Amino acid sequence: MPLVGVGDVSKRILLGRKLRSAQLGETLLPKKIALPVFASDALSSVAYAPDEVFIMLSLAGFSAYVWSWKIAIAVALVMAAVIASYRQTVHAYPSGGGDYEVATVNLGRTAGTTVASALLVDYVLTVAVSISAAAQYAGAAIPVLHNHEATVGAVMVVVLMAMNLRGIRESGTFFAVPTYAFMAAVIGTCLYGFLQLAGGTLPDVESANLTIVPDENYEGSLTTFALLFLLARAFSSGCAALTGVEAISNGVPAFRRPKSRNAATTLLLLGSIAITMMVSVIVLAKQMGLKYVDPSEQDRLLYPDGTPVGDGYEQNAVIAQIAKAVFSDFSPGFYAVVIVTGLILVLAANTAFNGFPVLGSILAKDGFAPRALGSRGDRLAYSNGIVFLAVMAIVLIVAFNAETTRLIQLYIVGVFVSFNLSQAGMIRHWTRKLTTERDPATRRRMQRSRVINAIGLSFTAVVLVVVLITKFLAGAWITLLAMAFFFAVMRRIKGHYDDVSDELAADEGDKVLPTRVHAIVLVGKIHKPTLRAVAFAKASRPNVLEAVYVAVDPDDTTALVEAWERRNLGVPLKLLHSPYRELVNPIVAYASEIRRANPRGVVAVYIPEYVVGRWWEQFLHNQTALRLKGRLLFTPGVMVISVPYQLRSSQLAVDRSQRGAQRVRPGDLRRGQVDERKSRRGQVNR
Repeated sequence: MPLVGVGDVSKRILLGRKLRSAQLGETLLPKKIALPVFASDALSSVAYAPDEVFIMLSLAGFSAYVWSWKIAIAVALVMAAVIASYRQTVHAYPSGGGDYEVATVNLGRTAGTTVASALLVDYVLTVAVSISAAAQYAGAAIPVLHNHEATVGAVMVVVLMAMNLRGIRESGTFFAVPTYAFMAAVIGTCLYGFLQLAGGTLPDVESANLTIVPDENYEGSLTTFALLFLLARAFSSGCAALTGVEAISNGVPAFRRPKSRNAATTLLLLGSIAITMMVSVIVLAKQMGLKYVDPSEQDRLLYPDGTPVGDGYEQNAVIAQIAKAVFSDFSPGFYAVVIVTGLILVLAANTAFNGFPVLGSILAKDGFAPRALGSRGDRLAYSNGIVFLAVMAIVLIVAFNAETTRLIQLYIVGVFVSFNLSQAGMIRHWTRKLTTERDPATRRRMQRSRVINAIGLSFTAVVLVVVLITKFLAGAWITLLAMAFFFAVMRRIKGHYDDVSDELAADEGDKVLPTRVHAIVLVGKIHKPTLRAVAFAKASRPNVLEAVYVAVDPDDTTALVEAWERRNLGVPLKLLHSPYRELVNPIVAYASEIRRANPRGVVAVYIPEYVVGRWWEQFLHNQTALRLKGRLLFTPGVMVISVPYQLRSSQLAVDRSQRGAQRVRPGDLRRGQVDERKSRRGQVNR
């Protein structure tokens, strides 16, 4: 087998073989893979949204749990409205811009940039919150990892990044099994629980015999305002279940054809499954006598004799308590539910790893993000976006020490900002379409879509107001600041690209030739690279040609001048004396002086350079040339020409690239990328 470089081998092991641009269609997702890829975030919220609802209601004691199923229904109605609204979006805007494209096209650039900043923050928080929750589970399950949750979370993010760098299809296939297992586990647990309820054999959860002491702010009978505020807090916490819904509208290009129809179907499946799971968990938990408080306030939980449970009491999550009771006679069922729930919290971050890079590529195309985010990597994934998201998430995890309770307060705000602007944009979209559409059937369909989006806007607007009121001081203000930061950065990037475009626009003055070309060949020694540079400079026929040597050591200077004169190259040698032994500054100053003497002329600087084949040789050569080029690039009217001279070791790099290009890989013959004779030669060589 032919040898390849160590770096290339490592990269192929990590990412897999390269994919041609023509193979992009092979990476598109069928619905059965798209569902776990784009829905794992929304589905995973079932693992913590019910917990947050019960935590909020517990502030008023166990009696407030009577509202839990009503809050679940309210959240389900909002989710249904949002799902229905986004089904209209994926049909109207199949290019994958999602909320950003809808807001930009219909509401203007400012609204679009606002949506983009909200989504970018939300994607980063999705990874940070999900991975932090999983790291907390890992720390509780494996004692050696306790107090190292931030490190564990960072490692998890790196693993997810590596999986997604291998390509969206491969990462989706890898994550499909745990996601479907989570859905089956939760729905199966709830279904079995409801069967027990119908048969009168439903057991109580482990916390059913405990008592909840109301928070001091909610003791006694509640006023109407206090009750409404409590319910609003519980409702806003439950709306965490809606995070991740927008990912499908951003990722429509990743679906197989017909893209819009498949994306809309996946949205419907997501909504149906998520609503079923969330409502079932909350209703069943209430029926099983659950008592659940904030882990930091466990002193409000009392045993039947009135003594507090204390910090040593292990309060399992809502789903864990349900599964433990339902499968009291079948412990493997309990462990299966807990394990897949922990896995789904890790995989929830995968939704962001698929949505963020696509959004970043669209922003890059529109000039609001660095163009590097729009480049596909070896595996046709937006590699730079994936790496950027991973770095941002790791920074957030380390900064907050992987504490989910602190990070969760930053959640939801960004996604509901984008929900509102998106629905407002869709209403305007249908209104514009109706002004020109004359077909009655099409008009009725558009009017129905506009009503659906209007209902979605009314729901999400109410939720946004509630979220801002109830969560602003708890940490939502940090999210708003982050959104403002991303907004300002994106507008600045857009302004830079626009300025550069205007500055580079060609006009008639660009056709004017320079009045003269003053060529300088840099000389360090008289050897083959120098002579090649002199010959090349002569061939370009400049108006003035001279060699320049920076004189630092008198003996070396004398020897070089004598050797130059003996060779009689026909090119004058200019000596630049440098009493402080500088090499770069004298050349830059000399080139600038020539330019000032002839503002309409050009100074061409020829720099001989070595071409080497081993990575470590790069550090031994061309360092002065690199510094010089860096300085001359900022000097107006100065052109820098590198004249390469290939050393023998450079042939090693050529040989490596040729061997890699000639290597026959499995499937190349079938795809027509190599002829049969070449395939046979490759087999013989191996």
